[in-house]
Parts: sequence; structure tokens; C-alpha cells
Amino acid sequence: MTELEKGPQGLRRGRGARERILGASQQLFRDQGINCTGMDQLCAVAEVSKRTLYQHFAGKDELVAECLRRFDPDVLPEVFDRTDLTPRERLLAVFDIHAPLCPFIAAAVEIPDPGHPARVLARDYKKAFATRLTDAAREAGATDPEQLGEQLALLLDGASARSRVLNTEALATAAAIAAVLVDNAIPAGNRSAGQDPGTRR
Repeated sequence: MTELEKGPQGLRRGRGARERILGASQQLFRDQGINCTGMDQLCAVAEVSKRTLYQHFAGKDELVAECLRRFDPDVLPEVFDRTDLTPRERLLAVFDIHAPLCPFIAAAVEIPDPGHPARVLARDYKKAFATRLTDAAREAGATDPEQLGEQLALLLDGASARSRVLNTEALATAAAIAAVLVDNAIPAGNRSAGQDPGTRR
């Protein structure tokens, strides 16, 4: 039988409280920020008691870190793991992912302590993202893949932040700049190189 718990309004609910808490946290942190989200509000949206919340998470710090850990654990596999795109196309496809302000940037802005678990996760994610870009740049034949990877990572993060500050769409402009950077970094003869066999039409 499913173990039941008593919710904040006395409603009996099945298991799955942890997932409700995480879902509510992701929504609230995205919509109103980490620091503006209180534990009482989280409990109300997740429909759990505060006691239940603290049974699953020691505190807000742990909850923030777990939300980030779940956000994109494999670093954009829907782009970097695609075999129907050339490496060059993968580099540019990251700018087609339309999303609100990157949650890792948002967490780093709101949390001043560099040793906070969420800040550590944000730093590790950003390094892993740049590594993925660098690997694709290397496959594409870039003369300096590390530099191109860092340039594209910086451009994408900048576009994400600028979109939020100005409440406008900056990714299209960033994508056009990225195409110039990529084509300048990859010799013309290598621009279709590195595509997986059997994927070209």
C-alpha cells in the first residue's frame, strides 16, 4: 500500500511529495527568484506540510542545489548528442534553445557565497558546457577549439542575461555573431567535416 502523509490543509496525499516540492521550487525560483521564495510558500504550492518538506530536504540550500542538479545533468544532450547535425551545426544549434534566464546564472547572482553548493554546481555546469562546445569545435576542425568554445559559452550566457535585463529576445543576434565566430575559427575546407557517416543527404 502507498504510504500516506497529511498535507497542509489536512488532505491525505500519496507518495511523491519530494517531486512536488522540487516541481514547485523550480517554478517559484524561476518566476520570482530564490531569495523571494519562502518555505511557507513552497509548502503551499507543493501541497505538503513544512514537516514533510524538512523530511526530504535539510533546508533551502539543499533544495536549491537539487533543483540545479536536475536541470540539465547531461549538458544539453538534445543538441550535443544529435547525430543528424554536423559539429558546426551543433555549435550553432545551442542558440536555438529558447529559455528564460539560465538558472545557474540566476543562482550565482542571488547567492554571494562561492562555496555554496548551488554556486559550486553552477560553476561546474558552466565549465562542462564550455567543454561540450570545445569538443564540438574540435570535431568541426576549429584551429583553436578551446578559444571558440569559451567564446560561444560567453556569447550564450551574455545573450541570456541581456534578454532578461531588457526583456527582449537577444538570442537571434547572438546566433548571427556565433556564425561569424564559427566560420572564422573553422577553415573553409573543414566546415562539413566531422559529420557522422551516413547522415549527409
